[in-house]
Amino acid sequence: MSFQTIPFIFLFLPVALILYRVIPDKLKDLILVILSLLFYAWGDIAHLPVLIFSMAFNYLAGAEIDSFRRSGRDSMAKTAVITSTAADLVLLGFYKYTGFFLSIFGVTYTQQDMPIGISFFTFTVLSYIFDIYYGKAEPEKNIIHYAVYVSFFPKIISGPITEYGKIRDQLADHPVTWLKFRTGLQQFLIGLFKKLLLADKLGETFQALQNTGDLASASAWLGMVCYSLQLFYDFSGYSDMAIGLARMFGFSFDANFDHPYISDGVTDFWRRWHISLGQWFRDYVYIPMGGNRCSSSRLALNLLIVWILTGFWHGASWNFIFWGLYHGAWVLLDRFLIRRFFDRIPKPVRVGCTVLIAFFGWVFFFSPSLGSAFHWFGMMFGSAHLGFWNGTTTYYLKGILLVLIPAIIFCSPKPGDYIEKLSLRDRNSAAVSIAGYVFLFFVCIAAMVSSTYTSFLYFKF
Repeated sequence: MSFQTIPFIFLFLPVALILYRVIPDKLKDLILVILSLLFYAWGDIAHLPVLIFSMAFNYLAGAEIDSFRRSGRDSMAKTAVITSTAADLVLLGFYKYTGFFLSIFGVTYTQQDMPIGISFFTFTVLSYIFDIYYGKAEPEKNIIHYAVYVSFFPKIISGPITEYGKIRDQLADHPVTWLKFRTGLQQFLIGLFKKLLLADKLGETFQALQNTGDLASASAWLGMVCYSLQLFYDFSGYSDMAIGLARMFGFSFDANFDHPYISDGVTDFWRRWHISLGQWFRDYVYIPMGGNRCSSSRLALNLLIVWILTGFWHGASWNFIFWGLYHGAWVLLDRFLIRRFFDRIPKPVRVGCTVLIAFFGWVFFFSPSLGSAFHWFGMMFGSAHLGFWNGTTTYYLKGILLVLIPAIIFCSPKPGDYIEKLSLRDRNSAAVSIAGYVFLFFVCIAAMVSSTYTSFLYFKF
């Protein structure tokens, strides 16, 4: 089930909110678990046992690791965390990477259907056992609270990835206040707007250009720009909806995006894009390997390993691994070379260069293979011999321009900041703000009814 569907908005969500409101406090978390499992089963009932197994296995593993730590058996605790991590990665690898690894040896294999959200809930349970092993948090004694942590329906499919130690206290105490509910609903509507009115429209143009075949240079550039903006509004829209929904049930999750397309460096970009994934790799891979408290050569190796894993996490193909290496190389250049003179360059130029690096990287992201990625680059620079601009370019640019302009404008925080300040000015402004959100809701519903079904891009990860 997707957030931007009629059944979710007019059936699942109202029922969930009403049930959560009327039942006794001691049963609220149990209801959240039941609702979350129903939400998952609605989208992928065949793999619900995989999710339940992962939850149960890691709950027991966490208790065992904690028992070893408390009794001073550190070697046993280390063995337990390695064993449980290996089991989690084998489960993830079986569904996501078996075909890729076998293809290296020339073996043809039909990949099993992947449980939705497996990359996200696997990293969630790994965070649980790692935080217990490193002493960052006590294991959760209440199995219902633990089940909420792993399966909570706003984040189970595509994140954000919540680290156990950072939200453990909220599991036992997450009261719903009017302020939380109101701001959560507003953030949900903003995410719905991003998805339906920006991402999906940009995606339609990109798909049409991708299906056209060879393109004039400007058309290929337009396709790259449309996909890059689509991916941002699609995933940040999902994150806004997820964080908003969580807040409506009393939870406060950190932001997952912070206007990445105004970054003035590659390192800055990755502090702003998919923040929860970056923090996960930092806390559980980069820092345990030594982080930046080591020699320059070891630091470079640590960063490259993290970026290869980041690329591979996104997909089981060489183009994702290359995408990870591509960004790893830019991060290393940024750290050891570019930063020495980058600050002397005017900020608009720095931002433009960073955006161009990110956009080029997304070509490897949307291409099914390395060969097709380089073919797209070839079209961007004239290899198709169709000239720089043709009728196809004009047709698609005219069709998407009214979406492309606001999509570019809303990459900056300034429009949102202005709207927020205006809504807080006085009662009349607040009334206008409320009317604006109501209007936005009905526009989104109209778009939802009139468009064909589209899922979030990150569902496939």
